Amino acid sequence: MSQLIPSEVIEQRILLIREQKVLLSTTLAELYNVEPRVLMQAVKRNSKRFPGDFRFQLTPEEFNNLKSQFVISKRGGIRKLPYAFTEQGVAMLSSVLHSNRAIEVNIAIMRAFVKLREILSTHKDLVKKLEDLERKFESHDKHIKIVFDALPQLMAEPKKKKYNVGF
Repeated sequence: MSQLIPSEVIEQRILLIREQKVLLSTTLAELYNVEPRVLMQAVKRNSKRFPGDFRFQLTPEEFNNLKSQFVISKRGGIRKLPYAFTEQGVAMLSSVLHSNRAIEVNIAIMRAFVKLREILSTHKDLVKKLEDLERKFESHDKHIKIVFDALPQLMAEPKKKKYNVGF
């Protein structure tokens, strides 16, 4: 099966809002090739399947921030604030949308979320390794400082000892 939507396209649309990776309802409607109102009607008909940790509506401040970040036109078709769907919310959408396209898009979205999680995990591992290296170098830095502090004393001309000749 050829991939309907490249995972890179989906990954670029995943946003971090309220410290959660989400896709906006407008983006999902575009990916599923349905109107946003149709998507939200299906969600509202099945509202018990979408608790607060699966989806939430953006605040006006969050939406304005997104508009300024992505230079979204102030004129346009959005009359209501969009919803943000977490990974679990997107997975639940597959149970309320019944087209073949919805199934294929959901699979692509789930793969994109998994890939993002793997990237973040790798990133965390790299950060930990860098922190470990920094700690090692900090202890080495102390030793190096001791050596550099001692160098001037070692490089200084030795004081000549006076020898008393005779008895």
